[in-house]
Parts: sequence; structure tokens; C-alpha cells
Amino acid sequence: MSPQKPKIAFQGILGAYSHQACYQAYPDSEVVECNTFQGAIDAVQQGRADLAMLPVENSTYGRVADIHQLLPDSGLHIIGEHYVRVHINLLAPKGSQLSDITTAMSHTVLLGQCRDFLKQHNIAPLAGADTAGSAEEVAKINNPNQAALASEMAADIYGLNVLARHIEDQSNNTTRFLVMSPKPQAQTKGTDVKTSFIFRVRNIPAALYKAMGGFATNGVNMVKLESYMVDGSFTATQFYADVIGHPEDAPVKRALEELAYFTTHLEILGVYPTGSAP
Repeated sequence: MSPQKPKIAFQGILGAYSHQACYQAYPDSEVVECNTFQGAIDAVQQGRADLAMLPVENSTYGRVADIHQLLPDSGLHIIGEHYVRVHINLLAPKGSQLSDITTAMSHTVLLGQCRDFLKQHNIAPLAGADTAGSAEEVAKINNPNQAALASEMAADIYGLNVLARHIEDQSNNTTRFLVMSPKPQAQTKGTDVKTSFIFRVRNIPAALYKAMGGFATNGVNMVKLESYMVDGSFTATQFYADVIGHPEDAPVKRALEELAYFTTHLEILGVYPTGSAP
């Protein structure tokens, strides 16, 4: 079990949406800022943090590719998932009005999610390193015409005013995070449990089709299946999958046994409670 007040590593600086995920999932936690996803993993491996909060996919922009490459070799286990509704806000120095703003800085992904608002108010997008970093930069510059796109948490941390709330084009924009731990966390059987694993299929005709058959015939709900290349090779493909159920549930156990027959590698990354998307 994780401590009640864990130290949680995340990629970014204070006010990032990953920081928000840490706060929402573990309100009393201490956070450890890291420059990269690998840095957050390293912090846990080296004992500087108890857990890592890593974004794995976004409802608008899809998967976070780096994470799928890092998880298998991290040596960490998924013990939970958390969903953050990504509300984007226009932040500016105190005293600025919406009519004053000519440019808005943020990560390019967030800029792309607010095109309608920016166009409507004749605000030019300006690419920044990340969301919270842009808020910090805007606070330092203290230019009444310069704003940032970030979370309300970032506004509180860097002393900025919120000129407009929830300006994202997609009203359901949500990011899914995985909580990673050095040790697995025991879970009881049942449909409120999710199992995540990776596998590579054998080099035989219709191997993937046959490997997936066990989940269909055993009535196991596979909610995610993604492929990605291994070591830059076009012929070596690894798959990441999420299924509903515990590996010791009879249907899941039978499906995994059938999967193992058609694979050269099968590794369970975590068994954890199913989170609720907002």
C-alpha cells in the first residue's frame, strides 16, 4: 500500500495538469517536479518519490506515445488511474482586461484546443514549453497584453488573474493518468477492476486474430488495444491492452492463457480499480 501522504513525481512544474491530477487523486500528497516522463519514473526508482503520475492518453489528441515506450522497462506497476477534465483558462497579469490581450502563450497542443476562442478575440497564439511554464513566464514578463493558457491552479500559484474560464473548443477534453508504484497493489476480483498488459505476437499467420479470440469467446471486455513499434523496427510490434476484470477471474484467466500461446512475450503491467471519467 502507498503511504497516506505520498510523494508523487510528475512531468512538468507546479500548476501543470499533471500536478492537478496529483492533487485530485491524493489531496495531501507532496509533489516532485520532473523535467521528463523518464525523470518522474527515475524519481520513484531512486526512492525520491513514492509514486509517479503519468498521462497516458487524451480524449482529443489520443495516446501519449512516450509513455507506452517507457512503461515496459520502468520496473513500476500500475496501481490506479485518474481522469482530469482539462479546462483551459486565459490567464493574465493583474489589471489586464480581456480587450488588452494580443497574444496567448501555451503548449502547442493547448493552443490547438482553443482556436475558436483565440480567433474570436483576435489573440495570436504563441508557443511555449508547456502550460504551467507559460503561466510562470507570463507572470515574470508582467506584460498587460500577454496572456497564458493554463489551469486555474497555475493562476493561483503564479499570481495571475483568470480573464476567461473553460475556453476549450472540445467540451469533453479529458486526460487519463496512470498511477505508478514500485510494488503492485493487491486487488479483489470483480468487474470494477482493470488489468493492463503488453504482449508481442508470434510470427505466424493470423496470430493477432487468434490471440484476440480468447477474449471474445470468454466474454472479456477489452477496452483498449494499441500497437507500436519496438526499437524502431517495422517488423517488431508490441501491443498494449486494457481489459475489464482480474487476471484470476476465470474468464480473464482463460483468455490470458490462450493469448500466451500465440505470443512471444506477455507482461502484466498492473491490476487496479477502474477510474471514473468526468
